Amino acid sequence: MDQIEFAKILDDLTRAKSFSGVVSIRWRDNILYEKACGYADHSNKLENEIGTRFGIASGTKFLTALAIGKLIDTKKLAFSTPLKDCIPYQFPNYAAEITVGHLLNHTSGIPDYYDEEKITDFENFALSVPTYNLKTLRDYLPTFPDEPMKFTPGTKFSYCNGGFILLGLVIEEITGMTYQDYVTQEILKPIGMKDSGFFWLNKLPEKTALGYLNDAAGWRTNIYNLPIVGGSDGGVFTTVQDISILWNAFFDCQLLSKELVEIYTQPSVKVESEGENTHYGYGLWIHEDEHQTREVYILGGDAGVSFRSGVNRTQNLQSTIVSNTTNGVWTILKEVNAALRDLQPQA
Repeated sequence: MDQIEFAKILDDLTRAKSFSGVVSIRWRDNILYEKACGYADHSNKLENEIGTRFGIASGTKFLTALAIGKLIDTKKLAFSTPLKDCIPYQFPNYAAEITVGHLLNHTSGIPDYYDEEKITDFENFALSVPTYNLKTLRDYLPTFPDEPMKFTPGTKFSYCNGGFILLGLVIEEITGMTYQDYVTQEILKPIGMKDSGFFWLNKLPEKTALGYLNDAAGWRTNIYNLPIVGGSDGGVFTTVQDISILWNAFFDCQLLSKELVEIYTQPSVKVESEGENTHYGYGLWIHEDEHQTREVYILGGDAGVSFRSGVNRTQNLQSTIVSNTTNGVWTILKEVNAALRDLQPQA
């Protein structure tokens, strides 16, 4: 399939699915396809643009993993560092052997405050604390369930948002900075992610898409569904261009040492629930097909937010899809991936 045919397939797909967001496909730093669709603001009929900022939900976990990695590179932490040695908070039900590494690859076994294995309706899920009161990472602690460990640390995978809140608290304890300030100053700014940040939902900057839910009453924003400002398990806003900058900086070892980049991108734990060829590294999902072609990717999904961005280093392909609707990415992802497999970029 050539690029013209590829573009037509994606144009037809986004139109047929009423996709709202941006699709960006890059090959060797060249843009093969980029298109913005739908509205950033339905009420004012403001359309999404290529440079529109979108929330990426759990895509933020990669930034948290990078922040922890910087502390590992500077010998302030290690994968083997016990959680109990990092933060002063008491978690009586948690196993003493939980380490930073267990939190990074979701093998800690701690009960999750936002357990995606139990939630069936993400658009109507509510925490015990109002979302407008979740202003700091410590504000999340009262929402952590008083439950026993799910399993012995290190024995299996269980995706855990609370584990990344704890990693954010570790960062704050070690650096003396807020998590958001540390990530901004040590990751976003140095590599030039100038349009990204932890923006408050009640004062979003210009060219930022509102997140939307669609029900029987029509479109409504997600401002009452999400924390008022993003934290270490999700909530940063960014653009497709900034995501490309992030991938390039990561693989060029601008953020972490070469040794740590290799560790982060190696399968660390098998993810049984996601199929035979899916693993997790450290802050990264990893998929290897039957030809041993590896894609490293990040995901995010929440009420009014869907996001996926991956890098196939064998083919030098970056693919990023971000949407300001709950299911926007997932309605087109399978078809986009199928088209990518058949794509033959022209040098």
